[in-house]
Amino acid sequence: MTEGTVRIDGNTLRLPGEVRVRFIRTLRLPETGTHALPPGLGEFPIRRVEDYADTVPAAWRARGGVMLPVYLREAMWLSFGGTSQPAALQVGVGKVCAVSGKPWSSRLSRDPQNYVVLPRQPWLDGINSGKGTVRQFVAVPLGLGATVEGQVTGEEVWGGVQLQSFPLNDTELAAWREAERRRAEERHEMTLSAGGYGAAFPMAAAPAAPGAAPAGGGARSAPAMGLGVGGSMRQEVYRDDRPLRAWTKEPAGRVFVHLVTPPEWRRITGEAPPPSPVDRAAYTRAGLPWFDYYDQDATDLTPTDTLGSVRPVGDWLGDDHEPWQQPAPGQVKPLGDAPGKPVEDGDW
Repeated sequence: MTEGTVRIDGNTLRLPGEVRVRFIRTLRLPETGTHALPPGLGEFPIRRVEDYADTVPAAWRARGGVMLPVYLREAMWLSFGGTSQPAALQVGVGKVCAVSGKPWSSRLSRDPQNYVVLPRQPWLDGINSGKGTVRQFVAVPLGLGATVEGQVTGEEVWGGVQLQSFPLNDTELAAWREAERRRAEERHEMTLSAGGYGAAFPMAAAPAAPGAAPAGGGARSAPAMGLGVGGSMRQEVYRDDRPLRAWTKEPAGRVFVHLVTPPEWRRITGEAPPPSPVDRAAYTRAGLPWFDYYDQDATDLTPTDTLGSVRPVGDWLGDDHEPWQQPAPGQVKPLGDAPGKPVEDGDW
């Protein structure tokens, strides 16, 4: 990857191919049962590792990328809103593919599929672990064996989150742009025939919903964090309906996302971390919404045995004592149907 292809815009990661990724704080689900999509509770702040070269561990400097603060057992989801041009995006958790359960690869694969397709996939809340379901991303320290990485590979070496984007190849991109141009002309002609020159059909806004060796060196080491899994929720991971040859063979950009404990975030950046996650029972009692997303034209990917057998973090950390209050039926809402500095990449 050449320098300058990945940037931070506010709290949004911008990867080549018009890929936009935000990390969203959310309510942690119980580890039993299957639930609706939890709500978004604001964005995780993101900072470039290279801006804190004097306070991050040497291993982090070597990998480059970005970092964000996360509490023990805090849940998150990845939002891909704002993407218009088709792109394939690989999502790794400790360099294990969150879609296929296979080791991290610099190439796309369809057997099994090791990526999500944007913009059809509006978000990803967890690993692809069941038919029409995912298991929620939950932060956990390395060293316990509770991460997806530890359970799948038997080692906890990398932690964090890895992202890699693949745009359409030149031929497919030109064909897509021509098709979009024709669709725009048809919409314009329909608007004129309706007597409203310059008027636009209403557009639905993107939903604000749902959702290396351990670090060492530098000024001091920092506790390494990775992602395990929590509760199950209803969410499909969609099958790509394009041939694999439609995408570029090499990634256009990639970024390593380090997960930082709140005390280390304060030490490294000098900034106060976000407040601890909201109590989920209080959220539900207040009548605030949960979400259910379904795309009837898309096909759900069959989960692999590897990810289907990943156990929740409670098996290591103990029972979740936070009270759970099931949302009322009316609370579940149906959904669907300026550049910053470049992020430095490194060796990982």
